Amino acid sequence: MSIDLQFGLAPLILLLILLGLSSLRILREYERGVIFMLGRFWKVKGPGLVIVLPGVQQMVKVDLRVVTMDVPSQDVISRDNVSVKVNAIVFFRVVDPQKAIIQVENYLVATSQLAQTTLRAVLGKHELDEMLAERERLNLDVQQILDAQTDSWGIKVTNVEIKHIDLNDSMVRAIARQAEAERERRAKVIHAEGEKQAARSLLDAADMLARQPAAMQLRYLQTLTQVAGDKSSTLVFPVPVDLLGSLLAGARSPAPGDADPGGGKA
Repeated sequence: MSIDLQFGLAPLILLLILLGLSSLRILREYERGVIFMLGRFWKVKGPGLVIVLPGVQQMVKVDLRVVTMDVPSQDVISRDNVSVKVNAIVFFRVVDPQKAIIQVENYLVATSQLAQTTLRAVLGKHELDEMLAERERLNLDVQQILDAQTDSWGIKVTNVEIKHIDLNDSMVRAIARQAEAERERRAKVIHAEGEKQAARSLLDAADMLARQPAAMQLRYLQTLTQVAGDKSSTLVFPVPVDLLGSLLAGARSPAPGDADPGGGKA
């Protein structure tokens, strides 16, 4: 009788052992298990060893690591009616496993679709120059909008980076012409500013030389030295205009002993 009892308990013990082994789950440090008891949420367990009763409880694993999601290229029309293709990267992670499983069917797909829509909506409010020059501010705007909308899903969007803004060939040529015209404008402005400064310096130098005639003579002699040092058969001898004017005035004035033009002496 005892032998029959032992043979009857052996399958039961074996069944309990198999049931106990099948109820054991091991979760890694970055994983959490959302436990459902008879279809209703019970608790979040992990990491480590977790017991899940077969047939009574079900567990859904959730990864808490940062997810890097590539947003496919999106056709965006800017505020100044320029068509561009933009793609980006979204970095996010699950902070509340319960919400991530219960509030949304598939949080990965939902976040991807929301990121695509938000990217088109945000960039469509800006002009092309703002997209190219203020990319950091646009990244922050998209990240804040995504983070606010995914908060009810238990998801934290940590960063958004716009990777590429692709333009068609005609727009690239137009931007190149615009950049070339802008550089020519800057060159002309710089040249005009240089001429203005040079004219101001010449005016100051002329005023200074006019106050001291001896300084003009020194400059005159320095010019002769520079011309004479040049090995050339032709010698250019500069004569100041003021000197010629004084010589001509002296030649035209009558000498003290000359006769009066009216004839006779005074």
